[in-house]
Parts: sequence; structure tokens; C-alpha cells
Amino acid sequence: MYTSFIFDIDGTLINTEQAVLGSLQKLLKNNYNQDISQTDLEFVLGIPGAVSLRQLGINDIESANKGWNDLMRDYHHTIHVFEGIQQMIADLKQHSVTTGVVTSKTNQEFLDDFVPFGLVRDLPYVVCADDTKQHKPHPEPLLAFLEISGAQAESSIYIGDTIYDYECARDAGVDFGLALWGCKQPDAIPAKHKFKHPQDILSLVMVK
Repeated sequence: MYTSFIFDIDGTLINTEQAVLGSLQKLLKNNYNQDISQTDLEFVLGIPGAVSLRQLGINDIESANKGWNDLMRDYHHTIHVFEGIQQMIADLKQHSVTTGVVTSKTNQEFLDDFVPFGLVRDLPYVVCADDTKQHKPHPEPLLAFLEISGAQAESSIYIGDTIYDYECARDAGVDFGLALWGCKQPDAIPAKHKFKHPQDILSLVMVK
């Protein structure tokens, strides 16, 4: 069905939830005297850090974002690749399909949090938060991916775990697949495809 498979990173390929929420919670408590539960911070999952901080009323965005990233290092041991992802990506490589990622991570966050897992060699096209002016849920990041990869919207699928990912795909004219293993509210996201396990994605490869 599809010749291009585009992935979100956080909550889709790797589990960074504890690292993201734990470090943000600590930043807000230590630097801004805000005591907010991780549940109430879950809205930040899937959008750039700078956007999240603005929504939290933080003004010194650059300094706060750096502090957040610095604190993330204390949680790196909690970050891991979801079960089945490595095999799924390896299997996709056996087909003549385009693969890559569209993420709300900055390029530096991409290098720090994702590259060490070794998945990037099979995901050659990458669009990070600082590669576009607009960010998810705006469609610009996904449209940028289509431009740099030469993939066609009608034969592409974007796979993610949040409503922001769905809205980005919808407005870019790309089908959306929901990664249930990382999704917090599966019933609230009207995805065309919902995957219980990464291996389920392979059923959508267009056989030539």
C-alpha cells in the first residue's frame, strides 16, 4: 500500500517519556518553583521543547531549554528502543521503500537521544524541529520530508503516537498510523491504521 514510511521518534521508535517528563518536572521545581505532576505535563510529549515551555509561561526559553536538556542526561538510562522496532526497521530495509523520521527534537537532541541507538543508518531522511519554521501539528515538517526525500504524499504513511502527529499528517495529505505501544490516548486519535506491534507495519509495504 505504501512506498514511504516516515516515523516520529519519541513515543514511536524510542521510549523517552520518563526522561522528558522527569527532567521537565525537575526543571520547573528547581528553577521556577512550579510543582507540577507528570500527568499534567504529558501535553508536552510530541511538540518542541521551546513550544512546551512557552505554554508553561516560561519567558527565558533558550536558557530553560538548555537547562531541560542538561537535566535529561540524568535520565538517559531510562531511554530505550521499543521492543520490535529494530527488527521492523531491518525488515523494511529489505524492501524498496523510503524511510526516515520527522521529529520535534532539535538536531542536537536528535544527536544526543536518538543517534546512539544505531537506528539512524536505516532512516536516511531526517527532519528535526530546527529544520523548519513551523512545527507539528503544522504540516510543514512532513512536507519538508516529502521534498527532500522525493516521496509522494499519496503513497506515504506517517507513524506516530500523538494527536500532533495525526494533525501534521492529515494536513500534509499523508495517511497516519498510530503506534499504540507509545500512545497515551488511542481512542482520541482517528488514525487510518492502528498498530499493536511494530511488526504490524510491514503488512502495509507495497509489493512491487
